Amino acid sequence: MKFCPRCARPLVARELAGRVRLACPDAACGHVFWDNPLPVLAALVEREGLLVLARNHAWPEKMFGLVTGFMERDETPEEGVAREVREELGLATLSTSLIGLYPFQRKNELILAYHIRAEGEIVLNEELAEFRLIPPEKLRPWESGTGLAVRDWLARRQP
Repeated sequence: MKFCPRCARPLVARELAGRVRLACPDAACGHVFWDNPLPVLAALVEREGLLVLARNHAWPEKMFGLVTGFMERDETPEEGVAREVREELGLATLSTSLIGLYPFQRKNELILAYHIRAEGEIVLNEELAEFRLIPPEKLRPWESGTGLAVRDWLARRQP
């Protein structure tokens, strides 16, 4: 961000609340770009006893992960994660349970990860290239981001 979204003046670096932040130089405007983390919703989707991993078109061919998306204004995290599952996989959510919260500092995001039980036929949206159905006992967590949620879910899982 280079310009104030309120008055269009160039933003300047100022010390505020113990950090250097971008702020409007016009005291009458007073806008501060706080750069707070964005809430991202992640779904570990279970359908008919199998877990759904998906590959985004932008990812390498063998890279699969959880369904993720940004929370929208005026929705709860549970509504948002169900919306993402419906939009990206075409599945209806039967139940939602929180796995945990995970910082993703590289992208200035906070991941709210949920275990979703879903039903229906998988129909991928335009963002996704393909999916895989994995038995829970074969799922292996990765070392960052949503992989931490997979790790925690597997550790608490009742077979």
